[in-house]
Amino acid sequence: MSAQQSEGSPKSEFELLLGESFNYKFGQGDIITGDVVRIERDGVLVDVGSKSEGFVPFKELSNIPVGSIEDVVKIGDRLEFYILREENENGQLTLSLKRVAQARGWVQLEDQKRKDQTIRAKISAVVKGGVVVDVYGLRGFVPASQLRVKGTTPEELIGMEIPMKILETDIKRNKLILSQRMAVQEEKAVQREKILATLESGQVVSGEVVRIADFGAFIDLGGIDGLLPISEISWERVSHPSDVLKVGDVVTTKVLKVDREKGHISLSLKQMQADPWKEIEDKFQDGQVINGKVRKIQAFGAFVQIYPGVDALLPTTEMSEQPNIKPEEVVHVGQEIKAIIKKFAPKDHKISLSLRGVDVSDLIGT
Repeated sequence: MSAQQSEGSPKSEFELLLGESFNYKFGQGDIITGDVVRIERDGVLVDVGSKSEGFVPFKELSNIPVGSIEDVVKIGDRLEFYILREENENGQLTLSLKRVAQARGWVQLEDQKRKDQTIRAKISAVVKGGVVVDVYGLRGFVPASQLRVKGTTPEELIGMEIPMKILETDIKRNKLILSQRMAVQEEKAVQREKILATLESGQVVSGEVVRIADFGAFIDLGGIDGLLPISEISWERVSHPSDVLKVGDVVTTKVLKVDREKGHISLSLKQMQADPWKEIEDKFQDGQVINGKVRKIQAFGAFVQIYPGVDALLPTTEMSEQPNIKPEEVVHVGQEIKAIIKKFAPKDHKISLSLRGVDVSDLIGT
């Protein structure tokens, strides 16, 4: 100190900063940077500068179970640590690496939840009511009602990485609830829009039968269902879709119609088969006597199958010379008959038959 400077004179800015660096006191909850200098059996020794060192217990290295310390850190790594306890009598800080990862994880999860983003998480355990997943060094829970993993045992689930939506984050309670169901629904919605944008009438597509109703079957085309009406299942008459199809069947169909506004797709299975109406164009003619089988009876007449996939109409008025008869008085379902083709118009899908003027005993079987 110079002679001109007395003991009570003010210190320079450099001296003040230097003094602060030597007198700085680390506090619980602070985040500090340090270098890993030694790996011990029960933890890691860290040089945090300012002539101080810290110790990270094994249990504070990672929130996810690890086999060895070297799986998490190596000598020379420069990392950020959370101060669990201030310096002890030996001047050593107790540090945590997992608390830093957790804090960053919560920040990231909060941001992704706000943006409604989909994340991926790995299943680490199967518990009562759902599964536990690891994400960003944190443990989350997926209720069974929010899972969409099918056909797997609990043992097969461990280690599986699945898409998730974040339902709830509670940092104070260390609570993280996730949903695979919502993520899958969003994926399907995206896929649905993609398929709708590319499908065109006449296109051939394959899909899986996922539901059967009285009026037809629903085919999963990879994210969107198309309807296969019962009338489009086969050229032959189908009493119920389940007579031909079952859930799980993979079928190749032709797209009949796409309604992009309503998201409706109509499919046809019979369009993938040969058109029997074209096949019969040179097989029959007006006035020909043919064999047939009564398939259905209505008040106005009977439908008779004369070729696989082709039904002809036998009107009530053409069943007998006698007036005012009922169809069931002449024919019955399943009966093999012979009839005359009165009108043959295969291009219009119309064929009419007649029994009038025919010897019934010769032309009708039982």
